[in-house]
Amino acid sequence: MPSERYLNRELSLLAFHRRVLAMAEDRSLPLLERLRFLCISSANLDEFFEVRVAAVKKKISLGVTASGVDRYDSRKLLRELRQRTHAMVEDQYRLLNEDLIPALAAEGIRFLRRAQWNDAQREWLRKYLRDQVLPVVTPLSIDPAHPFPRIANKNLHFIVCLHGKDAFGRSHRYALIPIPRTLPRLVLLPAEIGGEGSAFVFLSSVLHAFVGELFPGLTVEGCYQFRVTRDTELYIDEEEMEDLKRELQGRLQQERRFGKAVRLEVADNCPDEVAGYLCQRLGVECADLFRVNGPVNLHRLASVYDDVERPELKYPSFTPVVPERFQGQSDYFSVLRRAEVLLHHPYDSFAPVVGLLRQAAEDPKVLAIRQTLYRTASRSAIADALVKAARNGKEVSAVIELRARFDEADNIHLAERLYEAGVHVVYGVVGYKTHAKMLLIVRQERDGIRRYVHLGTGNYHEITSRFYTDVGLLSADPELGEDVQRLFHQLTGLGHAFRLKKLIQAPFDLHRFMLDRIRREADLAREGKRGRIIARMNGLEDPEIIEALYAASQAGVEIDLIVRGICCLRPGVAGMSENIRVRSVLGRYLEHSRVFCFGNDGRPEVFASSADWLIRNLHRRVEVAFPIQASGLRRKVIREALRYYLRDNAGAWALQPDGAYRRVEAGRRVPFSAQQRLMADRLK
Repeated sequence: MPSERYLNRELSLLAFHRRVLAMAEDRSLPLLERLRFLCISSANLDEFFEVRVAAVKKKISLGVTASGVDRYDSRKLLRELRQRTHAMVEDQYRLLNEDLIPALAAEGIRFLRRAQWNDAQREWLRKYLRDQVLPVVTPLSIDPAHPFPRIANKNLHFIVCLHGKDAFGRSHRYALIPIPRTLPRLVLLPAEIGGEGSAFVFLSSVLHAFVGELFPGLTVEGCYQFRVTRDTELYIDEEEMEDLKRELQGRLQQERRFGKAVRLEVADNCPDEVAGYLCQRLGVECADLFRVNGPVNLHRLASVYDDVERPELKYPSFTPVVPERFQGQSDYFSVLRRAEVLLHHPYDSFAPVVGLLRQAAEDPKVLAIRQTLYRTASRSAIADALVKAARNGKEVSAVIELRARFDEADNIHLAERLYEAGVHVVYGVVGYKTHAKMLLIVRQERDGIRRYVHLGTGNYHEITSRFYTDVGLLSADPELGEDVQRLFHQLTGLGHAFRLKKLIQAPFDLHRFMLDRIRREADLAREGKRGRIIARMNGLEDPEIIEALYAASQAGVEIDLIVRGICCLRPGVAGMSENIRVRSVLGRYLEHSRVFCFGNDGRPEVFASSADWLIRNLHRRVEVAFPIQASGLRRKVIREALRYYLRDNAGAWALQPDGAYRRVEAGRRVPFSAQQRLMADRLK
């Protein structure tokens, strides 16, 4: 039975993915943005199977009957996940075929089926197949000399049903055609043969039309696309390994590409016999077979967004603004000596962070630079600045988290590049992912050593900083600088945890600190004072945090939680959580900030953090929370990162006690979007 106190983590995460799909269903959004949200929902569902469904299946195989804070029965959970994901996939393809494709066609963006091709288009596509496709595909027969091949995770394949004998007199029933990832799944026809607007043809249609050319002399009785999704978790015993980088490099190619199959997608016209054959060969249960009416990977439709230049079908362009303090300034250090600067991305530009690092790399007074890197491209302005700093003789250290899921390969390349440039590269702490976002610059100045820091809720990634909402603090506060320096010493060296003056660190202090702040609000409420908590994060799961919030609610504390994704707390339950409200806000940008405000009887304390209130963040990761102390910056964070989001009635969803989410309607109120307001504020 579902827990009366907790919602299930996997079901909550799946509900978030369904809300993303609801963005694609929202006809008030620009048409190409709706298509993009459909692609995002498809990619999200892929990862859900690769990680969460795979984990549930593994627990069942190990005999773990119940797990998670809600103790949900694993087998029942798997049945529920199957039911909901099948329904979601049906919704995705119904939306594509019945809504988006007709709407796009009305705008001159067409997807041409084989029956719609004219002679010129057919000949052009035949030539495209011969020139672009056939040279890079390898048809694979299946017979005693050619066993069923290994099918890589999420790679598009075709299974071809054949009849007849080949040049060697061999009879074949099936053959496979693996499609390299380098081939586009959508072919954009040239304007001279595509007609007005943009005309696309699915690569699957091209293969279907001309598949006989790959098997001359044989009769093709059927050709069906399929794709398998595999368990991508990397199971590594860190205590037994000698070199984390080398171990990961070996595992990435094997475990991630060829882990246990957890889902099979096939074309909806694939015969039962063929689908059953694939299930048997791939070890997929029939319940995990998905028949789809369209391309088996909707995410590859994202190329349409980039290929079609139709600004009126997209969100209006927005350029992040450089804060006034940095405008016209070339000396970032002098700006920070005068006052701290708060950045709210993507509304505020990430350029000051990059600019500070670039200046540090060139400045002869800078002695050392230290930085944590969780998701950062190996070829980026951040990486370039660290390389230049090392080559200019600075003492440069980088703590690179090699185990950032799905970014392991990029981080390995980054580590190798920095190492070759002379950067001291460390991979964090065995058993704990380093998720903290910290930059430290040590500079020799007239009055002695001064430390400059950047602390943030998001990654040091220039690209995602334009699409993820995050908060960052640039500061020359001596105590913050000393704390960050101690944390880097702890990460790169050995010894006990340091006592910090202003920062709060996981896994040592952050969990207890948050519990203490929640309990203090409860104590204030019991004394007849106003208890108030507003917290914003990506996920809430930790049972002790949830129980403390329940107790605070019962004491009379008013609690508003803005939780983008996973939420295991049940709000609005009489006698338990009637003073707790939970909302999830979606929009143009991915909500990623973590901000926590405790009323403190009219003297609010505000903290930003790299950590969510998830078990892994509070207990199994190196995380940092930092205070927003300057009164003006604190008011800005409360207004922009919290109150705007509590007002949002354009992209907000309210969590119900049963775990369902209900769209927040504007009704008679003026529609208000937090993201739109933040963009408008920057353009004033």
